[in-house]
Amino acid sequence: MPVLFLGHGSPMNAIGDNAYRRSWQALGAEFGSKYPTPQLILCVSAHWLTRGGWYLTGMAKPKTIHDFGGFPQELFDQQFPAPGAPAAATEIAQAIRQPMSGTALGIDLEEWGFDHGTWSVLKPMFPKAQIPVVQLSMDYSRPPAEHAMLGQQLKALRERGVLIVGSGNLVHNLRVTRRGTAPNQAYEWAHEFDRLVAGQLEKGDLAALPRFQSMGALAQQAHPTHEHYLPLLYAAGAVDAGKEAPRFLNADFQSASISMRSVVWG
Repeated sequence: MPVLFLGHGSPMNAIGDNAYRRSWQALGAEFGSKYPTPQLILCVSAHWLTRGGWYLTGMAKPKTIHDFGGFPQELFDQQFPAPGAPAAATEIAQAIRQPMSGTALGIDLEEWGFDHGTWSVLKPMFPKAQIPVVQLSMDYSRPPAEHAMLGQQLKALRERGVLIVGSGNLVHNLRVTRRGTAPNQAYEWAHEFDRLVAGQLEKGDLAALPRFQSMGALAQQAHPTHEHYLPLLYAAGAVDAGKEAPRFLNADFQSASISMRSVVWG
């Protein structure tokens, strides 16, 4: 299976007829033609943060979570009724180990479900919602290098028909958004961070990605909090570095401070 990192941006992208949603629809249409149909989708969303360990959703019927406010009722009415995969989640939880402790991943049976980082991109891609989906949480108390280490363990799942999807944003600073800006308009620091990370991806220098904080003030501007960057580390970790070239989609910006750049490997 290929590996995806999808810039999800505003939840409104899930229902708006815009270039982002249309690109997700087109990408979804590649499965069953260019790519095999996934047996399972494992999604790492910027919006499920845990502490003290990593977890997988293990319920049979995960709920659709509307983890936002101030949007039209139409968005709150959205449902993504894809099935969970309890048996697969249990098997993966035993096969994938927490980076430092070496213990199995936790299984969440009731708290989480599909947050908008997952369903806002998967619903346009797979509108029939027939493919089982599990979410993997991110232990936000752990350093970026450990997130990349866990991502590397996901690589073996690709051979078993599992589609790995990271959902976040290469640049994500909600404090300075400017509504109504054109897709090619963004702050200079946003362009610069996006360009630097895209360069690392193009060169296949995936080992450099966890060291993004070494960019200092530039990284702090691009990510005042870095939960939207971390899903990139899981996706890139599952890539065969040096052998799989990235294909970029949506390489522009939303609201001047959110990079929508998405990446397909494989």
